[in-house]
Amino acid sequence: MISYDPLWRTMKEKGATTYTLIYKGKDYNVSSSTVRRLKAGQSISTNTLDTICKILDCGLEDIVEYIPDE
Repeated sequence: MISYDPLWRTMKEKGATTYTLIYKGKDYNVSSSTVRRLKAGQSISTNTLDTICKILDCGLEDIVEYIPDE
């Protein structure tokens, strides 16, 4: 399973909100529906992951983590 928990921690550390992703994301095509998908733990594209890394100036490990199924 892919978890976006690191994303929420990174955003908190950087003082960013979901509005930051949408507002700054306009230049990068991050939509409000993508943010809803993140909140719901649904899949997003690797292009979107790349964009979020650019917006937050962070690495992929700061956005997602893999949690093996038990």
